[in-house]
Amino acid sequence: MRQKLVVGNWKMNGSRAANATLLTGILDGLANAKAAAAVCVPAPYLYQCQDLLQGSLLAWGAQDVSCQPSGAYTGEVCAAMLEEFGCRYVIVGHSERRAYHGESDELVAKKTKALLDAGMTPIVCVGETLAQREAGQTMEVVGAQLGAVLDKIGQDAVARIVVAYEPVWAIGTGKTATPEMAQEVHAALREKLRACNAEAAENTLVLYGGSMKPDNAADLMAQPDIDGGLIGGAALKAADFLSIIRAAP
Repeated sequence: MRQKLVVGNWKMNGSRAANATLLTGILDGLANAKAAAAVCVPAPYLYQCQDLLQGSLLAWGAQDVSCQPSGAYTGEVCAAMLEEFGCRYVIVGHSERRAYHGESDELVAKKTKALLDAGMTPIVCVGETLAQREAGQTMEVVGAQLGAVLDKIGQDAVARIVVAYEPVWAIGTGKTATPEMAQEVHAALREKLRACNAEAAENTLVLYGGSMKPDNAADLMAQPDIDGGLIGGAALKAADFLSIIRAAP
């Protein structure tokens, strides 16, 4: 049975003082949790996470990475830099990156490969817009997004990634896919992984990233192919984040 994983995506939120309070609150409640947990924070706070979380049950990571190893790429952060701060996980392909920064499936695949080459675990985000869902294109869209990554990294790396399904229409809108709707997409993603590497696919985590909250986390994580959550707003409150972690069966 795959251990559940709950990852907090802080997005562009935080301050040194607020972070210290939040992280301390999470650490105080993590004992005996069945799920693994992590936070992905803005790059300026990676040192703080490394300082506060080293040796704890809470892993940490970043929200994006450059596909380039170094060079004249102003404002970018490469994998080697993230590695120096002890990052275990790095989010790639989040819908906000795709929408606001025009990131293509090909670029997300390159970023995934860069992280794998540096020994970190990419959290590869896939998901459809409301228009795409209403047009019946959900499976086509998420299949193409994941397929581009799998084509780039190859079958041997399937076990080294985490996939996060985030229906764009359910992020920050208060709308949530029903557990059955989410499970249908997760099952399709698992089949896509199996087609690449059947054995590894059984151990690859597929998280749900569409407004998972304390009141729906248990029902979502009870589904056979939902292996945890990529949490946005609820990850900024220690009590809510811990409630989601504790909801894991």
